[in-house]
Amino acid sequence: MQGHPYQPEARVVTSTASAQTSTASPATDHRDGFVPFPADLAERYRRAGYWAGRPLGELLRDAARQWPERPALLGAAATSYAALDHAADRMAHGFLGLGIRPGDRVVVQLPNVCEFVPVLFGLLRAGIIPVLALPAHRRAEIEHLTRLSGAVAYIAADRLGDFDYRGLAAEVSATVPPLRHVLILGDPGAFTDLNSIPAEGDSLPEVDASEIALMLVSGGTTGLPKLIARTHDDYAYNAKASAEVCELGPADVYLATLPVAHNFPLACPGVLGAVATGGAIAFVTDPSPESAFAAIERHRVTVTAVVPPLAQLWCAAVDWEDADLSSLRLLQVGGAKLAEVNARDVAPALGVRLQQVFGMAEGLLNYTRAEDSAELVCTTQGRPLSPADEVRVVDEQGRDVADGEEGELLTRGPYTLRGYYRAPEHNSRAFTPDGFYRSGDLVRRLPSGHLIVSGRVKDVINRGGENISCDELEEHLLAYPGVRHAAAVGLPDPALGEKACVVLVTEGAPPTLADIKTFLTERGLATYKLPDVLRQADALPVTAVGKIDKKALAARY
Repeated sequence: MQGHPYQPEARVVTSTASAQTSTASPATDHRDGFVPFPADLAERYRRAGYWAGRPLGELLRDAARQWPERPALLGAAATSYAALDHAADRMAHGFLGLGIRPGDRVVVQLPNVCEFVPVLFGLLRAGIIPVLALPAHRRAEIEHLTRLSGAVAYIAADRLGDFDYRGLAAEVSATVPPLRHVLILGDPGAFTDLNSIPAEGDSLPEVDASEIALMLVSGGTTGLPKLIARTHDDYAYNAKASAEVCELGPADVYLATLPVAHNFPLACPGVLGAVATGGAIAFVTDPSPESAFAAIERHRVTVTAVVPPLAQLWCAAVDWEDADLSSLRLLQVGGAKLAEVNARDVAPALGVRLQQVFGMAEGLLNYTRAEDSAELVCTTQGRPLSPADEVRVVDEQGRDVADGEEGELLTRGPYTLRGYYRAPEHNSRAFTPDGFYRSGDLVRRLPSGHLIVSGRVKDVINRGGENISCDELEEHLLAYPGVRHAAAVGLPDPALGEKACVVLVTEGAPPTLADIKTFLTERGLATYKLPDVLRQADALPVTAVGKIDKKALAARY
């Protein structure tokens, strides 16, 4: 990828609207707690062309220049790139007119709606940092994210389903004094109508591409989420390089099926990748087959991304949904490991090319490619996106292991963070002294560079001193006839330390524990890995990003 000349210093030019900020109370410095890329590596990434030195907001500006009349957003009516570009500018001036300044943080908690795009680009162009919360977050997470980021504003929809975000806004506003503005999409109630703030203006602040563009939320299942500060340089590369691997172009229509504030549907290649290549974008708030299939047919969607449970459901749903899915050419599956038995169902059931995606909001992305064999696509989780991605697979002592051996994945590269935001104590454990991120994922690397995810460092059951990989056990269970979803968790046991509990969602008559043990034994599973307890469920609890919530599951049983 060819880079543009890098601008090491960016002068802030205050617009007429932003001149109103002089009486605002001072905000905390957004760089306080930000861990930048080391200068030598940053210069290397610029020279190699990975970093273009251009703000993320310019993705939309460039698209509007190249494809002004092409549809950008597909909602009740289509919005052109030229119109979207103008709407983003007006939103930027509106934010500045409220007294929100470049460098301030704003928590954004919007569902999958077209309005998300001008809000995001408006903040980026104003030099204001969006903190992207997920619709499933509630008071504990929003209050934590607001305090941690030092946010001065909160943007949300009025309602989603039966949940009223205005009540959440009132609770958080009462406990986090720096929060000065609440902007609501829809009926604002006691707050400010988001649609009332766009304004015309002249100049906008110049933005330094090496600065924080936005903050993503970590997707862990324990504790409160951490903030992942992504720079304009690294995140633009993330989206553009991903779009290239997925062969996105102006003829594509991307459907945001997963929550758009998550890294996967936002920039892998997602919404930002579609903008970078002139494609159109559609949204659904309900990823069920009935809703998503209708959107695919209506908008002639070509690319979308789902998590493994959705992939399984969609494959089954073709038997009862009659929507035309013939436009869909690529289904990305990620967020958790897709079992081989399910991966082999995708292409024949949906008539699409499957792309496995293994990555993290912290950075490293792995994709299977169009040229990969069917075996690689179904049995691996892809290979690194960038030639500059540095990947190590290490044992418990931090020593590199040979290809084919299991170890923890460590990584650094041009779009992988160097430290969580305002989390120095955690960073001391999460990163090696030379800057490699400890992902916590257990993987095996093939000579081709493809990775096979085998579990998590901590997602194991210690049964009488023997470690059982939950991922391994779950993959075997998913091969049992009628099992739709499976999860393995450790339950406290006075004799063994932990006993192995498996929770199954099944079709038809559920199997007994004896049935499961016989099946697993016949598949060659070691005796110590056989479950001690079997539970049935109608559904498995999931986290805000769609991963099975093991903590909640263990607490339930």
